[in-house]
Amino acid sequence: MKQLFTSVLLLISAFAFSQNYLNQVLVLNEGYFDYQTNQIIDPVTIGSYDPSTQIYSVVSTLNGMRFGSDLIIDGNFYYVAADSKIYKMDLNTHQELASVVCQGVRNLGVYQNKLVATRGEYLTTYDSYLHIYDATTLSLIQAIDTISGPKWASQNIVVDGSVAYIAINNGYEWGNEKGLIGKLNLDNLSYGNEVDLGPDGKNPDNLMKSGDFLYTVNNKDWSNASVSKVALNGSSNATVNLQSVATGCGTSALRDDKLVYQISMETTLNEFDINLMNLSGPISGHSINYYELAQEPVSGQLYTSETDFFSFGKIHIFDDNNTELSNFNVGISPGTIVFDVRPSVGLTEQENSLVIYPNPTNNILNLSFYSSGKVRIIDFSGKEVLSGFEKSIDVSQLKNGAYLLENQGLFYKFLKN
Repeated sequence: MKQLFTSVLLLISAFAFSQNYLNQVLVLNEGYFDYQTNQIIDPVTIGSYDPSTQIYSVVSTLNGMRFGSDLIIDGNFYYVAADSKIYKMDLNTHQELASVVCQGVRNLGVYQNKLVATRGEYLTTYDSYLHIYDATTLSLIQAIDTISGPKWASQNIVVDGSVAYIAINNGYEWGNEKGLIGKLNLDNLSYGNEVDLGPDGKNPDNLMKSGDFLYTVNNKDWSNASVSKVALNGSSNATVNLQSVATGCGTSALRDDKLVYQISMETTLNEFDINLMNLSGPISGHSINYYELAQEPVSGQLYTSETDFFSFGKIHIFDDNNTELSNFNVGISPGTIVFDVRPSVGLTEQENSLVIYPNPTNNILNLSFYSSGKVRIIDFSGKEVLSGFEKSIDVSQLKNGAYLLENQGLFYKFLKN
């Protein structure tokens, strides 16, 4: 019996759940729109990947949209920018709660009950490139016109406290690219204090924040690329050209204190030191032309997407050593990867208490050293899915994944497979 306990039983001390966990990964698949025939060949879809079961499923289809451009999470909701509409979705059920027409919508940001949207479209000029909506109802609060707001097509948004930073690139007008960062006060919706990134900082394709700085990857006129670093307090503004680059960057992301990026049409993944502002060199272990890069904030794993833009999409997951851990198929053109990270609340660290076995289990979960009291099983959304007073619990009907078992105020993690 002692050997059985040593080899089979797994003591799950209730661990401190002030830490966060990854609940799901949302993927915005842009689909396939044929601009020659003006037909939607494959629709825009939203997919959800469960990291505990490694199962991916399509949770929503945005019919009638030519493409999708952004997805952000805020509390129990997420917002999607797609072609000419903004959608508000329930984060758990993926039901559409509201939508609003916003022609040329590109990227989104949220602060309290305000949703910020940037706009831009090929061969199209607007009287406003910056809209603010009520985050609950999606009713328009204010359209900041080109006299008092951005004068050109705008793209990425970084929200830092009560300030939204806006990347202004005019990227849809060839030969007239801009390189500005706008600043929107989200308390009173006043706009001003644009930062000029200079002649080498034109056409910012990505806008990111790390510490007290903003970083942009700039595609200029697509004959070269650069990286800009701007202090939030306005004390400094520097741009560095990327060496030996004959075109723009296809994708980029912050990965700890490095900026990882890939040149368009190339398969080498490069690393740029954002503190030293110089190229660290290529990263081994990568040989695919990626469409999107994103670092998962809990484990630090790097998620990358691959597509040919008309027939397939795939997500690859890499560890800190750039070893591929797994991959899964998604929709066509997976252009946005977002992580649903949630706090594990209400648990305290304990030792030498209940033993549950086998773990993982596919049917019966046994409790050793069980004294008395009600036993509850809770999923990672906080919902109670089973309860009882038995020492053996049938969990065969539960979905595969991670669960918590609670007894007398102590919590234990187990896996159902």
